[in-house]
Amino acid sequence: MHQDVKILALEQAKIHGGKLAVEPTIEVNNKHDLSVAYTPGVAAVSSAIAADPKLARTLTIKKNTVAVVSDGSAVLGLGNIGPEAAMPVMEGKAALFKRFANVDAIPIVLDTQDTETIIQTVKAIAPTFGGINLEDISAPRCFEIERRLIEECDIPIFHDDQHGTAIVVLAAVLNSLKLIDKTLASVRIVINGGGSAGLSVAKKFLAAGAKNIVIVDKVGILNENDAAKLPAHHAAIAKVTNREKLAGTLEDALVDADIFIGVSAPGVLKPAWIKTMAAKPVIFAMANPVPEIYPDEALAAGAYIAATGRSDFPNQINNVLAFPGIFRGALDAQATDITIAMQLAAAAGIASLIPDNELTPTNIMPDAFQPGVAKVVAQAVEDAVHAKASVIRN
Repeated sequence: MHQDVKILALEQAKIHGGKLAVEPTIEVNNKHDLSVAYTPGVAAVSSAIAADPKLARTLTIKKNTVAVVSDGSAVLGLGNIGPEAAMPVMEGKAALFKRFANVDAIPIVLDTQDTETIIQTVKAIAPTFGGINLEDISAPRCFEIERRLIEECDIPIFHDDQHGTAIVVLAAVLNSLKLIDKTLASVRIVINGGGSAGLSVAKKFLAAGAKNIVIVDKVGILNENDAAKLPAHHAAIAKVTNREKLAGTLEDALVDADIFIGVSAPGVLKPAWIKTMAAKPVIFAMANPVPEIYPDEALAAGAYIAATGRSDFPNQINNVLAFPGIFRGALDAQATDITIAMQLAAAAGIASLIPDNELTPTNIMPDAFQPGVAKVVAQAVEDAVHAKASVIRN
């Protein structure tokens, strides 16, 4: 199947030369139309925005346009393949924005991997857009790039590899907890992979109320006692996770754990280790295209729920459930950022799309093509924006 779709994707690219086109929203069929669309009529719109720059959010494409920005340094499972090779992926992301949430997205690939240059470039183009979706930028540079842009831009900045992944994983866990009759505060969660996705999953879970999280990376279990030897981003997360100060390997971390979340590498989770987990273990093996363990192996080893990032198994955990609706809601609310509260609301919205009476171990997540997914997520995000505004006013 995967080879077939790769062949089809290449053939499609040869025919169309990409996945996007630009179409005007207005008619330009005669001199009168030209005068309204361009000069002299356009001067009225420009003058209005010059007098009140905030009007750009409603009078220009800024109202509904997002930039999908990458430096090509961490593209899917392909690695550091550069900006030109990253473009087809960014085009695909833009097509998903349009298909699922009617957001106009423009792919922008940068011929630099210098952190400061990327920050200044994105800041320079920000006036065109209502939001910036950072994509496929390697860690740890992605943390600094996102942090600085959030601080220095007045539009939403969102690194989907971090937060989109965390949001959909949180949604899946919220529904899984209902089936295993446990709470987020009571379960022990093991995250394998200390990259951008793994760290964001941990932070999102802590914000949602999780109390017992252990992160395992290539060096083993992240432990505050080893902070002096760890890179800064690992030392920081070690101070708020693994409060029992466990040491060792993934095998050690999984003993009596309730939930495994893999954002790491193929085949690293062994069936025997699942047998040492708590009752009704939940396994999210999200390495793509080859997961940490295949669902049939996990279930045979005793997993109660198994999920992956793949579309050919039940319980696909896919970012497309999150990012279109998140930006739709942020644009509609004219938000200046995408807060933790907005992200938690998005996760709850995704989870709510499966009614409690329809939840089963093989049905914990909505299908990306289920009608209304982006609408529900957008409304949850917009409600969170308005709730924040109400608190500020009061």
